[in-house]
Amino acid sequence: MEFMRRLIMQRERVNGMLKKTLTDKQINWQDCKKYDELIPVNILQHKEKMSANANSAYANNANGATGTASGACAEPTIEQLPLIITESDVRRVFKRVNTRKAVGPDGICGRVLKACADQLDPVFTDIFNLSLMLRYPSFKHSTIVPVPKKPQPSGLNDYHPVALTSVMLRKCFEKLVRDLITSSLPASMDQLQFANRHNRSTDDAIAHLFHTTLTHLDKGMGNYVKMLFVDYSSAFNTIIPSLLITKLEDLGLHTSLCDWISNFLTDRPQSVWVGNCISSTLTLSTGAPQGCILSPLLYSLYTYDCTATSSSTIIVKFADDTIGMGLISDNDERAYLEEIKHLENWCQENNLLLNVSRTKELIVDCSKKQEWHYQPVRISGTTVERVDRFRYLGVHILQDLSWSRHTNSLAKKALQRLYHLRRLRDFRLPSKVLRNFYTCTIESILMGNFTVWFGNSTKQDRQALQRVVRSAERITHTKLPDLQSIYYKWCKTKARRIVKDPTHPNNRLFSLLRSGKRFCSLMTKTERLKKSFFPQAIRALNQRN
Repeated sequence: MEFMRRLIMQRERVNGMLKKTLTDKQINWQDCKKYDELIPVNILQHKEKMSANANSAYANNANGATGTASGACAEPTIEQLPLIITESDVRRVFKRVNTRKAVGPDGICGRVLKACADQLDPVFTDIFNLSLMLRYPSFKHSTIVPVPKKPQPSGLNDYHPVALTSVMLRKCFEKLVRDLITSSLPASMDQLQFANRHNRSTDDAIAHLFHTTLTHLDKGMGNYVKMLFVDYSSAFNTIIPSLLITKLEDLGLHTSLCDWISNFLTDRPQSVWVGNCISSTLTLSTGAPQGCILSPLLYSLYTYDCTATSSSTIIVKFADDTIGMGLISDNDERAYLEEIKHLENWCQENNLLLNVSRTKELIVDCSKKQEWHYQPVRISGTTVERVDRFRYLGVHILQDLSWSRHTNSLAKKALQRLYHLRRLRDFRLPSKVLRNFYTCTIESILMGNFTVWFGNSTKQDRQALQRVVRSAERITHTKLPDLQSIYYKWCKTKARRIVKDPTHPNNRLFSLLRSGKRFCSLMTKTERLKKSFFPQAIRALNQRN
């Protein structure tokens, strides 16, 4: 009751400050609706039925297990409260609010918080700290908007359940809580999880994947690699809060923060919004809402103990995009098959559902003299389909490790966008604007995971991509950097970041010689490994020195 009384007083104070500030800034006060006001509902029968069915379906996905019920928490003592959010932290996140994001159920738009950050930060600093102290995250209601996965969806499974939550107390507050969580985690935790980690990205995950593969193939002709691309069914929706909290406590997170997260995930009211119709509200206590800031991080922590059990197998993860790899020698696949069985058992214990129909296996075997008998992989009695290519984190991985298919795809997309660049030139826009358009919409396509694949691409592939750059030069009438110079620069930049990060899984590849000025080169037998990222990066650093 004391918490509610103080929260009501803070709301009244916020309303008064907002009205005064918005009048000064000539912002329409109608954009700030009352907190408990709901979006009006038009009764359109087909959309209303779809919203109700979707809400039931999304709730059923989370009914595989129940989380810990969150009751009222006892008020902690001062010694239990090391988690403090400062006014500067609140002001920083308010000023970085994306004003184009959709509003949540409270109806407050992001531009209000951004425009009034200096006036609102002392008020919400008190509210946020009070929430952490009492372990009570308010405004947990979310509105689910089904987003189609493909152009013509045929069922509810063809939609992503994206949650619209409060911009004020969820988008901003969650960023602050995320910073508190990440600062409390051990630096050496789950080094092969490349998502939601400082100095990690998709190209780090792919570079580690390819270096491990190429290094194993480089050791002998009898070696090959099996990759299992794992797909989960509604991974975020099946998280069990009680299991997650146990893992967070094992990682050393503060008790009050664990209790806040438990309350954050349980007893969450949600409704589905389709068109102008909103379904009735259902309450969930399992899973993490998709679209929230904390959900990807919480999922990564939920799966931190999903690691390889053998030296000849590794598990590479980027959030829920998981690859199980078997480094096979002399056709001995026992460790790989046991690892898959261990992964299947781990998923059952942690309430994660393996989607066997979308799980694929790819075999990389560059030996042309030997024909091995590859054992099929079976999960839950179903044989996993074997493919010769797979698209992982935006990169086309082929069984022969060639990059022609990937570069052709990039060149095709870039050529399509050159049309828009020509149209802008016809409108007589200045060269600076055309250059910016090229950098944002065309070069960004060509540079996707650039350091991973460019070194091993063929001369023909590079020429095809360079023709796109030359065409853009003629259109913009400016000199653009060639791809080779960009690659060399990016290799050095990325290598320096890895060298400075002792927790990076590939930091061990950069070892200084006795002189302390040059790095030890990696031993390579094949051109594939020699032209890959890490040997190229070491050579680039040594040339600098």
